[in-house]
Amino acid sequence: MIGMRTASARPVSLAFFAGTAVLCFTACGGSIAPSGVSNSTFAAHSIALAARAPATTFTFTTLDDQADPTFNQLLGINNSNKIAGYFGSGLAGHPNKGYTIVPPYGQGNYANENFPGSAQTQVTAINKSGYTAGFWVGSKGVNRGFVEWKGVFTSYRDPNTGSGTVNQLLGLNDGGIAVGFFVDGTGKNHAYKLNQATGVFTPIVPPGGKNAVATGINDNGVIVGFYTVGTATDGFIDKGGSFTAFSFPGSANTMPLGINIHNQIVGSYADSSGNTHGFLLSHPLTGATFQTVDDPLGPGTTVVNGLNDNLDLVGFYVDAAGNTDGMLAHP
Repeated sequence: MIGMRTASARPVSLAFFAGTAVLCFTACGGSIAPSGVSNSTFAAHSIALAARAPATTFTFTTLDDQADPTFNQLLGINNSNKIAGYFGSGLAGHPNKGYTIVPPYGQGNYANENFPGSAQTQVTAINKSGYTAGFWVGSKGVNRGFVEWKGVFTSYRDPNTGSGTVNQLLGLNDGGIAVGFFVDGTGKNHAYKLNQATGVFTPIVPPGGKNAVATGINDNGVIVGFYTVGTATDGFIDKGGSFTAFSFPGSANTMPLGINIHNQIVGSYADSSGNTHGFLLSHPLTGATFQTVDDPLGPGTTVVNGLNDNLDLVGFYVDAAGNTDGMLAHP
């Protein structure tokens, strides 16, 4: 299904940045709910607050692969507007199946992309060259990250995973650096970055955050993600090992999910009623402004998962019929 609509997202001024977070990340029909970490001081830089900025007006398009129109999520988009995502909820009879789609986004423009021999695959990231990253699931439910580079699929597992069964890659830049996380045998999350060329993993440990997930990385190597302290979820920015924590104003659950070359960040947050909204954060280190982004067909159920350097956004929402639909938003 392809439909086009125009709407203005709502701008929200930035109140403050703090250092807390909680994760409930759904993968292949199951949820990974980590335990919290103790509240400790976050050695973060302060964020400059900018005046309220005019809202960006987006044109929204619904994109659903008709192989399973009941469940689609668009997770990454590159500067050529090639999109990565998947269909299928992961429940019985609806396995996750990865794909990419290129303009003009008709049904004939979807291309299946699944890790060879996998039971399920999610394609979570795509870089400027069209190479992708994500994770795959075997017949016994074990998650492994993957990178598809120049047509070659390679599976990755952080050696520190121990008895844990989950490794997922969620971001990939043009230099071949991927980011993601693993879940250890005690159920705690650990963020990392991976050099796909060498296979070397490097831990990402926000100060005071031992339960972190890295979700996006741009071509300057700036990383975003989120982590837990107590019962709240906050985002973090990692710029060369210098960490900045933030949360959407008034929300105890903020999940940044993507970042572009201009350090614009997208993700989702929960409001006081528990509704989920997408957000766009601009100039986070020099004069930050937040903007709520809701698909008009899914207000309160929208997640913005990725963006490119031209501020095209992708994500998903839940419609009135209860289906999860892929979302593309052009400025």
